[in-house]
Amino acid sequence: MGALNGQTKQDTARTNLVGVADRLEEGRALAQDVWSVFNAANLPADCINLGQGYMNFSPPQWIKDAASEALSTVVANHYSHPKGRLRLREAIREYYSPILGRQLDVESEILVTSGANEGQYSVLTAFLNPGDEVIMFEPFFDQYLPSVVFNAGKCVYVPLHPDPTKPKPTSDDWKIDFDELRRAITPRTKLIMLNTPHNPIGKVFTREELLKIAELVEEFNLIAMSDEVYDTLVYDGKEHVRFATLPGMWDRTVTVESAGKMFSATGWRIGWLIGPSWIIQPTLAATTRIVFCSNSPMQEAVAAGLEQCTKRRFVETQCAEYTERRQILTDAFDRLGARYTLPEGTYFLLLDISNVTWPEDYPFPASVEGRGRDFKACWFIAMEIGVSTIPVSEFYCKEHVGIGESFARFAFCKDTDTLHKAAERLQGLGKFMRR
Repeated sequence: MGALNGQTKQDTARTNLVGVADRLEEGRALAQDVWSVFNAANLPADCINLGQGYMNFSPPQWIKDAASEALSTVVANHYSHPKGRLRLREAIREYYSPILGRQLDVESEILVTSGANEGQYSVLTAFLNPGDEVIMFEPFFDQYLPSVVFNAGKCVYVPLHPDPTKPKPTSDDWKIDFDELRRAITPRTKLIMLNTPHNPIGKVFTREELLKIAELVEEFNLIAMSDEVYDTLVYDGKEHVRFATLPGMWDRTVTVESAGKMFSATGWRIGWLIGPSWIIQPTLAATTRIVFCSNSPMQEAVAAGLEQCTKRRFVETQCAEYTERRQILTDAFDRLGARYTLPEGTYFLLLDISNVTWPEDYPFPASVEGRGRDFKACWFIAMEIGVSTIPVSEFYCKEHVGIGESFARFAFCKDTDTLHKAAERLQGLGKFMRR
């Protein structure tokens, strides 16, 4: 027993013998992230989760049937080619070639990845040298930052600016200062990351905005990584312009797509990249050494989804369903008299929480202390109203936190019953809002 106790003490002492890589700190990987703070385990058991962007409903049955069929075969349960299963690459070619206005080559211009995140990471692995700079628009999807830093790059942030004068703003009212964007580009800039439709704002970048960005991409000889994973969720007749279709941009653009967003299958981890061979082939070399290949049976299911998508009018039907879901939230905020940004794309909505108040002695946990004001507001809303959401300052660099801390992100990728329950609960927020 004594020896055992001695061994336990020795094991305890023999920890942290070698320091972790600096990149974990620089990439915010060691800090308690927003998803850990606003985790269901930390919130009331009956709290309605409108924070995290995953669905509380399944993919369509016909796609799940295709997954089951794939699982019943031998070949689909084993390694696929690192490029992706041929059936899926052919389905991507048939679906996207008309959209992009060119016949895609399944061998050199399409790459299946383990979700959109891994695809983006592999591009950065393939092209960033130490100190290369990447332009990112704020707010940015939080995975971008560590993906750049882990690949020895440097993030350079350009904020989108909301219009504080509009009582009923839309996502189009968040604007780029193009002088600011130009000043952010240096001789070390190699890549610019776009996200349209944009998480978390819901902004669908206009053709005029994208043409101005394209001019800078050409002038400064940059790669454009266009994250378009929400491309099937665009509302109110808004045009989703694909960056790769703009003059001269096919040769410089890698487009990122996601089956998780398209088919409500976020756990399947199937994404794909589309671009010229000079971008795709080095990225293939990187992804082969990162994951080797992606989930084989789910690739077959996603292929079936793309093959039947147009015939079933799936995108149109799903977009109408999401329009209804969005309406449930906007009606709730209109009844409340709250100011919000109407999203023209994605399944996120930003609520202005700058006028939400709470008692001075409210017992906040240590995890929200020292962070943007929005962390406290979102915690208060979750605990007292019973609806969890995400503070938007998490998607900003330290210098620009002040822009984000006025907003909370609500996800409406939930069934209508859940959204109606949340809408009723949110009416209780009125007594905590300054008028």
